[in-house]
Amino acid sequence: MQLFKERRVLTVSALTALVRGLLEENFEQVWVEGEISNLACPQSGHCYFTLKDAGAQIRCVMFRGAFRSLKFTPRDGMRILTRGRLTLFEPRGEYQLVADYLEPQGIGGLQMAFIQLKEKLAKEGLFSELHKREIPKLPRRIGVVTSPTGAAIRDILTVLNRRFTNVELLISPVRVQGEGAAREIADAIDDLNRVGNLDVMIVGRGGGSLEDLWAFNEEVVARAIHRSKVPVISAVGHEIDFTIADFVADLRAATPSAAAEIVVASKKELTAEVEALTHRLHVSQQRRLERSRALVTALSRAITDPSRVLGHLAQRVDSLDARLTREAGLILDDASERIVTLTARLSRQTPALTLKRWEERLATLSLRLDHAMTRRLALAAESVGLATGTLNAVSPLGTLSRGYSITRKLPARSVVTSSRQLAPGDRVELSFAAGSALCTVEQAHKESDSLTASPRSV
Repeated sequence: MQLFKERRVLTVSALTALVRGLLEENFEQVWVEGEISNLACPQSGHCYFTLKDAGAQIRCVMFRGAFRSLKFTPRDGMRILTRGRLTLFEPRGEYQLVADYLEPQGIGGLQMAFIQLKEKLAKEGLFSELHKREIPKLPRRIGVVTSPTGAAIRDILTVLNRRFTNVELLISPVRVQGEGAAREIADAIDDLNRVGNLDVMIVGRGGGSLEDLWAFNEEVVARAIHRSKVPVISAVGHEIDFTIADFVADLRAATPSAAAEIVVASKKELTAEVEALTHRLHVSQQRRLERSRALVTALSRAITDPSRVLGHLAQRVDSLDARLTREAGLILDDASERIVTLTARLSRQTPALTLKRWEERLATLSLRLDHAMTRRLALAAESVGLATGTLNAVSPLGTLSRGYSITRKLPARSVVTSSRQLAPGDRVELSFAAGSALCTVEQAHKESDSLTASPRSV
């Protein structure tokens, strides 16, 4: 460039602005593929991320308007194809890609958005069979949410007029594709719920591309169907088309015509069913009437003349009365005999006789007790005399009275039984039958010798 052939000093801002102009002029629209990383979506609504491959990376920004138009949610690690323009962010001196379109590689953006929303609502339980309600068999009032000019409403009206013309139809016209169509469909579902007295609701449209049917894949429509108090039949596109609304609705119909056939039974079929039931009822009543007649006939034959029955009953009463009288007499006779026996036994066991017998017994026992006590005392006195004699014979006092004495060595007062216990000079005490004496041992002899001691008074 001629600008750099001569020496020219530029400021940083000037150089940055120059580079930015070159980038934006030469890279006004580029397509770039890579992997998303460092994804950040702040409250401003803009989206910032880095697009990278094995050898390089570039910062990217997608401003709020373009980001809101995405049908899917970008995530870290997702490979995408993006379209945008190159520019330079002057405060950091970094070049960046301002993206205005994103598309997941290997799958379209709408299909990715469909998969992501389906997974999200499935986790919340919006597809659960627990929330599915039964479609009434013969509704009186049907609500329809569809385009008033499309093929779907014509097909529904044709089927209803052919099958059952007595049903009441309430149509809520909406756009079924384009910007804002999903919001209109959700509002129409809420409006029909507020109207009340609806038995069932058909929500749908005719066939088309994925983009044409996309309004029925929006989250706002799915949540409106889920909170509907009226059972909802989803009838979107053709048999091969599936939308989020189909999974949330209480029942999916392959086409709008199929929805009309499901919701209303054929009048001819109903008439034939009623006639068949009427015939079955008539046959059943006839059979029941015949069984009742046969039962009445059998009962009539079993009934006999009342006078005969009463005669038999009177005879039986007389027989029972005679038997009762006879049995009562026997019972009274037995009772009388028992009373006599008990009276005799009672007279023999009067308290006076019993008391007299106990008095006689008491006198006899008292006399026997006196004799026994006298004998016992005599025997005891005799035993005491013998014991006294024996005691006197072996008593030490008796021995002492015959001239013997007891010798005790002092000072311990131990009884002396052998001369070996004594030594000359020991002091002893002699106990006699009457009194005692204190002595001093002068000499102790052997047991074979006689003991010679000269006692002296102390």
